[in-house]
This record gives sequence, C-alpha cells and structure tokens, in this order.
Amino acid sequence: MYTPKPFREDRQEVLQAFIARHPLGALVCVTDTGLTANHIPMQWSPRESTPGALRGHVARANAIWQRLAPDADVLVIFSGGNRYISPSWYPGKAEHGKVVPTWNYAVVHAHGTIQFEPESQTEAHRNVTDLTNHLEIGRPNQWQVADAPAEYVDSLVRQIVPFQISIRCLTGKFKASQHRDESERRSVAIGLAGEGASAQEMDGGVAK
Repeated sequence: MYTPKPFREDRQEVLQAFIARHPLGALVCVTDTGLTANHIPMQWSPRESTPGALRGHVARANAIWQRLAPDADVLVIFSGGNRYISPSWYPGKAEHGKVVPTWNYAVVHAHGTIQFEPESQTEAHRNVTDLTNHLEIGRPNQWQVADAPAEYVDSLVRQIVPFQISIRCLTGKFKASQHRDESERRSVAIGLAGEGASAQEMDGGVAK
C-alpha cells in the first residue's frame, strides 16, 4: 500500500482498535483459480512477540478453506470512513483556483498466513461466541449465543470452518487532510459536517 508519511499509522494499539471498530475484513488470497476476496468479520487477538492474530470463520460450503495451502499468504483489508473532498471547500478556490478534488479514507492492512481448522467444532463455537459478544457490546438487550437452542447452534456451527491468521505486519493509512494547513482542514471539516460526516470518521477515530 502506498502510504506517504503524513498518512501512515504504525501504532499497533491504534490499528488494533481500528479493527475492533471495523471488523468486516476483505480476505484477499491466491487460490488455484486465481485471486479471490471474501468479506468476513474478524477479531484481533494478542500473540506474544508478534503483531497478533485474526480469528474468523467461513461457510463450510465456501471452497476457499480447501483451495488454500496450509500457511498460505493472505492480505486482509479493513476499511473505515471514506469521503470525496470537494475543492470548493478550500479557501484557495476563491483566492487562486489552484485546488483539485481528493478522497479521504481510513484503512488498515494485515499481512499474514492463514490456518483453517475444519475439524475443530470447539474453536468454531468459541469463534462465534467471542465475535457475537464483541459486536453486542453497548446494545440494549444484548443477544448471546446461549439464547438460541443448543441443538440449533450446534447444527449451524457444523456448517462453518474457523480460521486464524498469524499476522506478519499491520499497516494503517488514515488520509484525513492532515497535511493541509489549519484553514483548509477547518474548511474540510465544515464541508464534511454539512454532508453528515466528521473529520474523525476519516482518521479512524484517532487523534494524531
């Protein structure tokens, strides 16, 4: 990923928090049929002396778990807010006209190797439970896996294959007009607010 210095984010705690807020990742890999991408909610978990791991699951009917070699290289892309930035928002439009459009966005890339566990129903159940608990945080009347009949949950768990991705590196790019001067940043913030967005939406919700 092309990441100019003003937009690069390497703080691991920031990247982990971003994944927690935006858990739907695009899992990109190369199979025997070529490039493929699957959109899957995942959770980050710590691993000693490494950038950690990502846990998720795919439908057993999704052949990706059979087509990938053990420890295959994968890329996961987590996306946050993104917005078109109109040059009409910049003070320079009226002063000299030397302004152009751009696009602000926040993303985190995770590179690593994937391991599927097709025989582990225990891990599949734990995976679903942990992810559900995370996504239900802060909701009224939080739903739990245990709220559904056990035999029903067991039948569904048998239809998924859990996986873990050992992360080799995490890289973030938060392009939020931070390379612009204060007056331009303020104008962009006003423009975004007028369209129902916020500057924080573009920087991953993290102060630089």
